[in-house]
Amino acid sequence: MVRSKSSFSLTRESLEFLKKYINNFSPVGSEYKGQQLWLDYIRDYVDETFTDPYGTAVGVINPGQKFKVVIEAHADEISWFVNYISKDGFIYLKRNGGVDHQIAPSQRVVIHGKKGPVKAVFGWPAIHTRAGKDDKEFLPKVENLFLDCGARSAEEVEKLGVRVGAIVTYVDGFEELAYDNYIARAFDNRIGGYMISQVARLLKEAKKKLPYSLYVVNAVQEEIGLRGAEMIARRIKPDVAIITDVTHDSNTPMVNKQVQGDCVCGKGPVITYGPAVHNKLRDFIEDTARSNRIGIQLAAVSRSTGTDTDSFAYANDGCPSALISIPLRYMHTTVEMLHKSDIENTIRLIYETVSALKPSTNLSYFR
Repeated sequence: MVRSKSSFSLTRESLEFLKKYINNFSPVGSEYKGQQLWLDYIRDYVDETFTDPYGTAVGVINPGQKFKVVIEAHADEISWFVNYISKDGFIYLKRNGGVDHQIAPSQRVVIHGKKGPVKAVFGWPAIHTRAGKDDKEFLPKVENLFLDCGARSAEEVEKLGVRVGAIVTYVDGFEELAYDNYIARAFDNRIGGYMISQVARLLKEAKKKLPYSLYVVNAVQEEIGLRGAEMIARRIKPDVAIITDVTHDSNTPMVNKQVQGDCVCGKGPVITYGPAVHNKLRDFIEDTARSNRIGIQLAAVSRSTGTDTDSFAYANDGCPSALISIPLRYMHTTVEMLHKSDIENTIRLIYETVSALKPSTNLSYFR
């Protein structure tokens, strides 16, 4: 069955799932609520599912085959940990992943306490009061940021179920902007989990018979060192891995294209060149894009990709791995921005790649 370009368009039902999935909280190390949403959605499109002890979720299509292919994203979002509660009820924090401290002042958050969610804000002095001893404004740093949940003592904070170790997430959710742009917190990389779920859906609807086992993997703990991918790669031992994540749109002010490269939202998925990326698998993906007239962009990395690609590439005895990224503006903020056409074309590229791939596909560098 040949699928038309319109088959890859976001449907009303899939968009509703995306909104629900994005608006859910899935902080690093506590991704299980979002993983349950994802599993409940994908079960209709795969033959079996399983999870690992730390919460990575997997759907398998055509299980039991000798040749195994992974398509993967990561589910975790950056967040904060409660680190200290002052006697006056102010709550100080540590990072949980690469959260940007400079965007924190005046943001609204949820503290995930023992008695349930607690609303709070990052307090910040008014502009009239921010001069220090040398008349320079205070700048936000992890050590001077604090939360105000309305409590006026440490005892009042604790009565709400908030204690050291509680996780804090931003509240900003999914919104649609003009010209088919979407914004949300945690598109990095909840959008990847959404896209691989749509590949599974499309394969099911097309009644596609794959000549291998396809593992649709939504991994945990990428933001603190690719840990979930490291664990699941050892368990699955795939022959091929195709990773999807976000990358920087460099077409905004204050971004240096000579450093970041030239990638733009709305111009298609990004194929990465780098040591961890298997050259022949990458070329296979590029050839697939050209034969299906899918516009792509190119990026390069000097060492690691900084994504789960690295964990799969160097797992076990080595696994041919490649990275398909989607351009994103304002990474690690509450207003991460994507373009609808990039979502659709990244889904399409992964779908066409796994449809064309065979166990006999030659990925060896040598004759």
